[in-house]
Amino acid sequence: MVGELIAERYELEEVVGTGGMSSVYRAHDRLLERDVALKVLHEQFGEDGDHVERFRREARAVARLSHPNIVTVIDRGEQDGRQFIVFEYVAGENLKNLVEREAPLPERDAVQIALEVARALAFAHEHGLVHRDVKPQNVLLTEEGVAKVTDFGIARSLDRDVRGGLTQTGTVMGTSDYIAPEQARGAKSTVGTDVYSLGVVLYELLTGSLPFSGENFVAVAMRHINEPVPSVREARPDVSPRLDAAIRRAMAKDPKQRFPSMEAFAAELEACLVEPDANGAGPADETLVVAPQKRRRPPRAPAERPTVWPLILLLAGLAVLAVMFAVVFAFTGSPTGFKQVVGAGGGKGSSKPVHLVGAASYDPQGDNRVEHPERVRFATDGSSATYWETEHYNGGLGKNGVGVVLDAGKARKLSQITVTTDTNGYTAVIEAGSSAGGPFTPVSGSQVVNGRAVFKLHGDAARYYVAWITDLGSNGSAHVNEVTAKG
Repeated sequence: MVGELIAERYELEEVVGTGGMSSVYRAHDRLLERDVALKVLHEQFGEDGDHVERFRREARAVARLSHPNIVTVIDRGEQDGRQFIVFEYVAGENLKNLVEREAPLPERDAVQIALEVARALAFAHEHGLVHRDVKPQNVLLTEEGVAKVTDFGIARSLDRDVRGGLTQTGTVMGTSDYIAPEQARGAKSTVGTDVYSLGVVLYELLTGSLPFSGENFVAVAMRHINEPVPSVREARPDVSPRLDAAIRRAMAKDPKQRFPSMEAFAAELEACLVEPDANGAGPADETLVVAPQKRRRPPRAPAERPTVWPLILLLAGLAVLAVMFAVVFAFTGSPTGFKQVVGAGGGKGSSKPVHLVGAASYDPQGDNRVEHPERVRFATDGSSATYWETEHYNGGLGKNGVGVVLDAGKARKLSQITVTTDTNGYTAVIEAGSSAGGPFTPVSGSQVVNGRAVFKLHGDAARYYVAWITDLGSNGSAHVNEVTAKG
């Protein structure tokens, strides 16, 4: 079939993959002068109504899912009795190739890939679809390393009980190496099914091996059903305890003991990526998940003669404090004034989260573009699976920038703003002002946003802040998935 012209438009150039039901070709779209991926149902299944309907359903399902971590459907059709689907062409490799070549991966790289997959699956779940065949072979990596989920061929609707033989209870679907226990038993698949499978994928990325192996499908499936979840740290002690605990929770045998949603799993993976903060919290803080252990008592120091100096210093300190209290009381007339003066000092310990609300999109050099004002609320909705996005630009912005305006509720002096994205590589700066319509002035340095960027702020108090994007990098558009702030 290489060299054949499909639908008088797509010229097949190379077979890039083949499976039990279909083959995938790299093809050239003569109409739009671009490469695409064309998936063709094998000829022997063309007369099978169930296979044809499943193939068509894949196209319909994925066509509803516009997400940067999901391979986009461009077209579908039929030629000479053969069904085909046209996808965007991802120039890169699938995740299984990377595993076979480089696993075990560095912890941060593995979590970043799993997080991108989790965001894609959370988006699919939000739109009523569970994938049911999450595995490295169904994750494509772009040349920039961005993960894109593909092959929703056995996806199942979450909002209705599909009958008629395609996905009914009692039918085992999926790949046994990554299969959830309930799926292996032929029970109904839920979002927890994908959570489990992604946990297995992450285990493999970190260890280079599968948690359960066997001679055949049944042997592996039975181990998923019956055997306890292995600890990643037993195979790789340098993995953080928090991440190990997250994987074990994702792979719990009982779906009720897993993360309640893919979004919740993604949130925990995000937490595992965060570096320890000033208080030492984060993935390096083993007290999050490690049971207390007996500490070895340090050797006792030689006995020293008692000294009165500590008592003298304590009394001197109390005397100074009493003088300070008297001075403040003299000016304020009440002890309450002392409390207010001391509290006004702030300092590192007073840094507290400040809730921002998406207020508007900002495009002062607009050239009639509308930067998705209906999506600004997603920049601060507490979910990294949703996002505000810019319009799509070809060849760069062509102007100073665009942004999303965030409302702090009243004038506040913020110490930092954190921006999370699933479109890596764009450049942004935080600006501030007194009106949602501008003007704004920079209050942070400019930096490239890769997954998560923390902007340290140095401006005066302001009510409105804007995440101002000045360069899209290699992206056609940029996403602001979540913005958080500290006072």
